[in-house]
Amino acid sequence: MKKIVLLLIATLGYIHVVNAQTDAKAKAILNEVSKKYRSYDVAKADFTLIIDNQQANAKDTQQGTIYVKANANKYKVSMTTQDMISDGKTLWTYLKEEKEVQVTNVTNSDDALNPAKIFTIYEKGFKYLYTGDKKVGTKVYQMIDLTPTDINKSYFKIRLTIDKAAKQIASALILEKNGNKYTYTVKSFLANAKVPESTFTFDAKKYPGVEVVDLR
Repeated sequence: MKKIVLLLIATLGYIHVVNAQTDAKAKAILNEVSKKYRSYDVAKADFTLIIDNQQANAKDTQQGTIYVKANANKYKVSMTTQDMISDGKTLWTYLKEEKEVQVTNVTNSDDALNPAKIFTIYEKGFKYLYTGDKKVGTKVYQMIDLTPTDINKSYFKIRLTIDKAAKQIASALILEKNGNKYTYTVKSFLANAKVPESTFTFDAKKYPGVEVVDLR
């Protein structure tokens, strides 16, 4: 579940593109999104995550909030069942029902899923294609499909819906090879959110009875 959450959040915009087999229009759109997000100090987004498990014929919906300090590689993701907090070096995963926090080192490898990089995911490891505009009410959305260059990934496509006027990602749909679907939809977005630096660290004293499991 943690990897799925990180992947979904990562799709919000950190894309490092492979030059071959890419679409110039898609690249221009994604670069505009990335540039705008990078200009913020701390970005905050409230989102809905829908997990459509085709194999089990079941759906699960969760609400969440993410704070990202992209230039410092820091983030906090708060969801129904868990929180993920990182100061750029350490990752704390707090499992709410178990009252347990798992402590690990941040991995900076190319395969690592890092929400602090949500605004540039397209920049590395993906081919991408602009598939047209879609009008919903008064808003126009630009549709872009991302395909991982690594064929061993569990997913085969990420479909981004980008608010053309705001230059913000409105939603991301992840399609897995096993038929499962994960839909991340942004409900609200706040640029330059004012939060204390302590937002990006885990203080066990604030969680009475929590068990700390250090996996480093």
